Amino acid sequence: MKKTAFLFLLLAISVHSIAQGTFSGDLMMNLNFFRRDTNIKASNNPLYDNALSGNEAWLNLRYSVSGFTFFVRGDIFNNSNLKNPTSPSTDFGIGAWSISKDINDLSITLGSIYDQIGAGILFRSYEDRGLLIDNAIMGLSLKYKLSDKINLKAFGGQQRNNSSIGTNQALHTPPFGPVIKGFNAEGDFSAGKVHVMPGVGVLNRTLDAGSMGSIVSKINAQDTTRRFSPMYNMYAFSVYNSLTYKNFSWYVECAYKTHEAITVPGYYVPHATAVDSSASSMLIDKPGNVQYTSINYGQKGIALSISGKRTENFVMRTSPNESLLNGMLNWQPMVAVLRPERLMARYTPASQDISEIAGGASLALSPSDVSNFTLSYTHINTLTGKKLYREAYVDGFYHGFKSWVMQAGIQYMEYNNVAYASHGSKEHPIVFAITPFADVTYRITEKHSLRAEVQYMASGQDYGSWAYMIVEFDIAPQWAISASDMYNIIPNKNNDNKNYKDPGNHYYSVYTSYTKGAHRFSLAYVKQVDGINCAGGVCRYEPAFSGVKATLTSSF
Repeated sequence: MKKTAFLFLLLAISVHSIAQGTFSGDLMMNLNFFRRDTNIKASNNPLYDNALSGNEAWLNLRYSVSGFTFFVRGDIFNNSNLKNPTSPSTDFGIGAWSISKDINDLSITLGSIYDQIGAGILFRSYEDRGLLIDNAIMGLSLKYKLSDKINLKAFGGQQRNNSSIGTNQALHTPPFGPVIKGFNAEGDFSAGKVHVMPGVGVLNRTLDAGSMGSIVSKINAQDTTRRFSPMYNMYAFSVYNSLTYKNFSWYVECAYKTHEAITVPGYYVPHATAVDSSASSMLIDKPGNVQYTSINYGQKGIALSISGKRTENFVMRTSPNESLLNGMLNWQPMVAVLRPERLMARYTPASQDISEIAGGASLALSPSDVSNFTLSYTHINTLTGKKLYREAYVDGFYHGFKSWVMQAGIQYMEYNNVAYASHGSKEHPIVFAITPFADVTYRITEKHSLRAEVQYMASGQDYGSWAYMIVEFDIAPQWAISASDMYNIIPNKNNDNKNYKDPGNHYYSVYTSYTKGAHRFSLAYVKQVDGINCAGGVCRYEPAFSGVKATLTSSF
């Protein structure tokens, strides 16, 4: 009732002031039709057996008047597979709302707060609809421009409980119990050709009684030698700086959190911590830290990028009772490069918050105006030396021929399937793969183009070897049409491939999209292999999909 009254109040204000303010919004809608396919194991769950279709939609509305900004987002889930890819979720409610007011140099926001400190290592509240991430802080945010060089920010509240979707209680389920408070100060200074942007952040999370009770129960269930007294409060700090000088830039951030109860998967064995190798997970009491840096240099014909990160027990959640995508307070930048190629994207290494030391370097060369080359290498281990990820990559791009654009490259990869995806055997966790690819675009006219891409992944682990091809026809700026096939050309017969089938499965897709002004429609028939779906370094496992997908996006 309180939220309903609040919405009527917003409506009254909008109607009263409609002639003075500005109104805008946007809509995003997904529609899925599930077609049972036992060959790829898209079957034997309620989506394919009973629901047969589902959708989700988000409608954002914004109204600005007299220095106020009113925002509300309606969320709709009807037999949606976003929360749980094997079970339908149905719900309707207000997903986010806020009222903001600018008073001279002070900005006040009440409601859903989306923000971050530094690169997000200490704190980041954001939305990613593809992974159903929405960890907004429900509370109050204050931003103050102290001077032309210094900005201050403070916020406090509780994190939105996204796990309530599907309970038909979206309007009534409270946020996660723990309380989050944060402070951030940033500067912007120049001296000659040197420009620095330093910052400092502080975060405090206080557990509620219910969360503490669950933690105590889990600790008491552990061996007596591994019990400890948990803390209600966790404090975390970060310092960071961005420096630029001519063609050189350097970002560095260091973060530390006080000791608290954190959940450690059985695969990881943090140094100075005894963990049973047979344990799937356990609670330990440890402080955490992260050090991250990236260096970039560029001039005509050459660009160099180097990045590194060290992470130890830096788990930032509303409480250790939460897992997967629930209760995340931060976001850790990736050192590995996100590859858009379909086969390479299957093995994207998510950032690890328990134990990770990562380094990467990339060199781009442009010997002429019509060609460039990229070489990169990534090396990721746990702090105890266990191999997580290796990548060596090179590609070349050439557009010296009239109407033709060509790209070709190759990737060598080693990927720990147990650590990243909980697949494979612990005795042989690494997937080795070599993936060459080629991409050719032919510009028929200024508005018409034809593109073809082929990839081949040679691997003896996981599913085995793959072949992939896509052909795409574009009519700018309105139409795009494509057809693709991903074929398990040499299936792996070993025990770590639970979905072995000989001959291997074809995964066909046919896609079309139409864009007109602010509206975009797409329709696709999709067969998708099960695997890890990643966005911005955050990943989750998704089962196989078979059926039709349609989307609509619009803004006004």
